[in-house]
Amino acid sequence: MFPRIEKLCRKLETERDSISAERKQILEKIASAIDSQIENTGKAQLIYICTHNSRRSHFGQIWANVAAEFYGMSSVIEAFSGGTEVTALHPNSVTALKTMGFEVRTTTTEANPRYNVKFGKQRSTTCFSKVFDNPENPDQDFLAIMTCSHADENCPFIPGALSRFASPYEDPKLFDTTQLQDKKYLERAMEIGREVSFMVSQLASK
Repeated sequence: MFPRIEKLCRKLETERDSISAERKQILEKIASAIDSQIENTGKAQLIYICTHNSRRSHFGQIWANVAAEFYGMSSVIEAFSGGTEVTALHPNSVTALKTMGFEVRTTTTEANPRYNVKFGKQRSTTCFSKVFDNPENPDQDFLAIMTCSHADENCPFIPGALSRFASPYEDPKLFDTTQLQDKKYLERAMEIGREVSFMVSQLASK
C-alpha cells in the first residue's frame, strides 16, 4: 500500500467519533452480513450502487478494497460498483481521488473510459460507469449497498443480492461548477472512506 494511503487509513481510524450512532448501526449491520457471507462461502462480495455510478458508488468500491487491504482481509472481501444507468466516472471524482493520494490512470479513451485506481504498487481496482448487473460484477450471492436514496427508492429489487442496505450519502453533484466543488467532493470521499474503514474494522477486530 502506498505510504500516503496507509497514512490516510490511520487518520480515518482517529475520526470515528464523528460517525453518528445511527450510521454506526447501519455499518455494523453490513459488517455482520459480510461476516456471515465469509463464514458461509469463504468470501464476501459487495456492490456499491447509486444512480449514475459516477461518484459515491465508486468511492465506496475503492475504499472497501482499500480497507480490506489495510485490515488484512483482501483475500475475503472484494468490492464492485454499479448504477441504474450508465454515465462515466465524473472528473471531479477523479480529482478527489488524486488529491487523497490515489494514482488514477485512464486505460481506454471512449466516452465512458476505464480507470485504473492504484493504492499500492501491486494493488488497484478498475472503475468505470456501468449498470449494477454488468457482467464484470458478481451476479449472485453479493451484498448490495445503496449509496443514494434515488437508486434505493427506484430500484427496490436487486437480482442476485443476498441482502441490500440503504447507506445514502449527500450527492457532491450538488456542488458541481461552484467554488465549493473540490472541497465537497473531497469531503464526501473522506466521509465514505471513514465509514467503510469503520465497517471493515469491525470484522478485523473479531
